[in-house]
Amino acid sequence: MRKLALSDEILLKIEKPARYIGNEVNMVVKNPEDVDVRFAMCFPDVYEIGMSHLGIQIIYDMLNKREDVFCERVYSPWVDLDQIMREQKIPLFAIESQEPISKFDFLGITLQYEMCYTNILQVLDLGNIPLKAIDRGEDDPIVIGGGPCTYNPEPIADFFDLFYIGEGETAYDELIDLYKENKKRGGSRKDFLEMAAKIECIYVPQFYDVTYQEDGTIKEMRKTNDAARDSVKKQIVIDFEKVSYPEKPLVPFIKVTQDRCVLEIQRGCIRECRFCQAGSVYKPLREKSLERLKYLAKTMLASTGHEEISLSSLSTSDYTELNELMDFLLEECKNKKINISLPSLRIDAFSLDVMSKVQDVKKSSITFAPEAGTQRMRNVINKGLTEEDILSGCEQAFKGGWNKVKFYFMLGQPNETEEDVDGIMDLCEKIAELYYETVPKEKRNGKCQITASTSFFVPKPFTPFQWAPMCTAKTFLEKAKRVNDKRKTLLNQKSIKYNWHESDISVLEGLLARGDRRLCDLILYIYEHGGIYDAWSEFHNQELWEEAIRVNNVDVDFYVTRARGEDEILPWDFIDIGVTKKFLLREWHNAMEEKVTPNCRMKCSGCGAARFGGGICYEN
Repeated sequence: MRKLALSDEILLKIEKPARYIGNEVNMVVKNPEDVDVRFAMCFPDVYEIGMSHLGIQIIYDMLNKREDVFCERVYSPWVDLDQIMREQKIPLFAIESQEPISKFDFLGITLQYEMCYTNILQVLDLGNIPLKAIDRGEDDPIVIGGGPCTYNPEPIADFFDLFYIGEGETAYDELIDLYKENKKRGGSRKDFLEMAAKIECIYVPQFYDVTYQEDGTIKEMRKTNDAARDSVKKQIVIDFEKVSYPEKPLVPFIKVTQDRCVLEIQRGCIRECRFCQAGSVYKPLREKSLERLKYLAKTMLASTGHEEISLSSLSTSDYTELNELMDFLLEECKNKKINISLPSLRIDAFSLDVMSKVQDVKKSSITFAPEAGTQRMRNVINKGLTEEDILSGCEQAFKGGWNKVKFYFMLGQPNETEEDVDGIMDLCEKIAELYYETVPKEKRNGKCQITASTSFFVPKPFTPFQWAPMCTAKTFLEKAKRVNDKRKTLLNQKSIKYNWHESDISVLEGLLARGDRRLCDLILYIYEHGGIYDAWSEFHNQELWEEAIRVNNVDVDFYVTRARGEDEILPWDFIDIGVTKKFLLREWHNAMEEKVTPNCRMKCSGCGAARFGGGICYEN
């Protein structure tokens, strides 16, 4: 019987001890002595967030299907346990075996959000693993980064032995086989890194040097090891039908952020939204068949006992067999009292019909993401929505019994004018008016409730907007104030609520999203001076960040508010995602000219993703 890493005394002191003891339903149990490779899969945030992440469930299931590998999990300890572990010198441990992660062969860290970077250092530090890759010895785990933030790994390059660029189902088997081969012949850590660097999607930062021009831009990224590649190529799953998927997902004992079965119906997106990094890096769109999804839904619900199932996709409405899938799920779930969750739907007649079947219309709201208040701005960002689409969808929703509508907008997008900012509340006012015109007084469920939320635009790598300047924190707040002031002038202001994000965090996200290797010291300084859980507003210390920026001589405007030159070498240019820089530049010019690009099903735009040899590029 395994011994818990934390004593009863500690477990009784801390909040939610179930975060650390394991034994969840469907947890994999293996004898560490019986495997060749031990792999700790880490989500650098609290357990409830990490347990809700589909990617970790997929890799956990896939690696544990190998008899020679034991994949375990580790999450960032919450602040209460963090303090106790430091005081009592308790090493960070994996949940399954309760053994220190320093004993493992690999530590794989998923990188989902830039503001979690300080938590990466927390995990390494509490795990007794040297923070910088060059300081690690033969007995330390190989630290791997994966996930969306690896599309610009440079601001955290010093802390990782290697980065895996692309979808995790493709190259991990090869990587582990190379590790075993190297171990068998007594090879060194460096020998393994050189072998790994030959895999198309593996980036070993210590095998490259970066030099800079006098103006601070990159002069050259030069290889320092013959094993390093000129270009690191994203890997994706082409046969999305047969790819490994967890039929027995882990089920936690405590409530987590997304406490449900997750059915991934497709990967990628046909939309060409110019601000969206996921739309670029997950190209091309690939779908699972209806029969495969039916099988997975039934199997997961039976193996977990979950009372809710959610469809996962960047744009659920674009799944070609959604109608048939919904008929099946409604039939399957109605007698078992299982809820169906439908994110990412476009508001049209079909979607509203489906939502009315799965929601209590009187209690629920519908959510819509126009992203911009004016048609001009929606053309700039290539949202593919007209005002007529929006109003028509809302009218159908009101007729269907809904009176609560949530809208998501973005402020600070390229070429935004004051008229575009005002357009957010103009659109909300039109929708409120539409409600009172459409629904007779005797049929209303109270007044119309419109909630408009704005986030602040952050230009991301591998999007047409990667060259765009970003607003300052002050400008963002001025824009939010303008929206709020406009709301106060509206006839239907009592029906409209407005929320906005914190601007300081958005600027730091922009700094880390488009930064280079010179930011590693900044992140290290933050961590060494007590910064963790920066993704949580109650723990984020803006004064510490400002101090670190000053001490490390970081020019925030250089990284954040500066427009990039079209011929400039960008920190992530060595990564090949399939979508070409030529296409992204063309889309950047189209944005400036307010030209709309059709979606992938309407017409191929020649983005470059066809080179992968599958998906929507080959449907017809």
